[in-house]
Amino acid sequence: MSTPYPTVSVTGTAAPIAAPAAAERSAPTRAPAPTKLVKPTKLAKPRIPLMAQPRVQRVVYPLLVGLVLIALWQGLVTALELPPYLVPSPLLMLKTLFTDWAALGGSLWVTVKITVLAFGVATVAGVLISFLFVQSKRIETALFPYAVLLQVTPIVAVAPLIIIWVKDPMASMVICAALVALFPIISNTTLGLRSVEPDLQSYFKLNHATRMQTLVRLRIPSALPYFFGGLRISSGLALIGAVVAEFVAGTGGQGAGLAYQILQAGFQLNIPRMFAALLLISLTGVALFALMAWGTRVALGSWHASENSMD
Repeated sequence: MSTPYPTVSVTGTAAPIAAPAAAERSAPTRAPAPTKLVKPTKLAKPRIPLMAQPRVQRVVYPLLVGLVLIALWQGLVTALELPPYLVPSPLLMLKTLFTDWAALGGSLWVTVKITVLAFGVATVAGVLISFLFVQSKRIETALFPYAVLLQVTPIVAVAPLIIIWVKDPMASMVICAALVALFPIISNTTLGLRSVEPDLQSYFKLNHATRMQTLVRLRIPSALPYFFGGLRISSGLALIGAVVAEFVAGTGGQGAGLAYQILQAGFQLNIPRMFAALLLISLTGVALFALMAWGTRVALGSWHASENSMD
C-alpha cells in the first residue's frame, strides 16, 4: 500500500496530513447567528367603490327609480294640463301636505298607533298559537284550518260587526287590524318550529331533554328566520287592516286616522289632500318594512346565512 505524502514543516520534519483535520475538529465552533423573524405584511383589502356596495345600492337604486317616476308624473300633468281634481301634480301634493299638516299629522299618529298596537297583539297571539300547534300534531291538524278560515274571511265584512260589538272605537280597530296581521305569523312561526334537523332532534331525545328545553334551545333558534319573515309581512298587513278599520269606522261617523281624511277629501273633491294622505300611508308602510328588515339583520346577521349572504 502506498502511504500518504508527508508534508514538510518549517523545521524540516514530516507531519501527517490528518493533523489539520484534527486541529479543525478541536477548534471551538461558533454558534449560528440568530435569524430575525419577519412579520408577515397584511394585504390591504381592495377598496370597493361607493356605488358598488350592496348597502348603498339598496338605497340609491330605488330612490333613482322613484325620482324618475315623480319627474315623469310631473311632466305628464304639466304637459296635458290635467286639473287638480283629477290628478294633482307631485308639487301640489307636497304643498298640500305641508299646508294641511295640522290635520294630516294628527291622523297619521292615530293610524300609526292602531298599526303598532295591532302588530304587537298579532305577534304575541301568533307566537303563542304556534307554540300550541307545535306541541302536538293533532292540535295543529284540528285548529290550523280555522286559522286559514280567519285569513280568507274579508275583513271588510267582519269589521262592522267588531265595531258594533266592541264599544271602544280604538280597541275595535286594533282587533280588526290584528286579525288581518295574525295569519302570517302563525304560518311562518309554525313552519319554523317544525323545520328542525332530525339529527339534532334525535340528539335532544337521546339526552332526555324535556319539551320546554327542546322548544327553547332547539326549535326557537331554528324558527327565528321564519319568524322574522312573518314579521315583515304582518307589519304591512297590520297597516292595511288599520286603514280598512278606519274606513269602516269613518263611514259610521267616527273620525280617526288617515282613512277618515281620505273619505272627507273624497266627499269634498279635495284630491290633493287625498293624495297627501295616501303618500303618508305609503311612507308608513315602507318605514315599517325597513324597521323589520333592520331588526332581522340585527338578530340574524351574525350567524344566519340568509343575512350574511346579502353583503
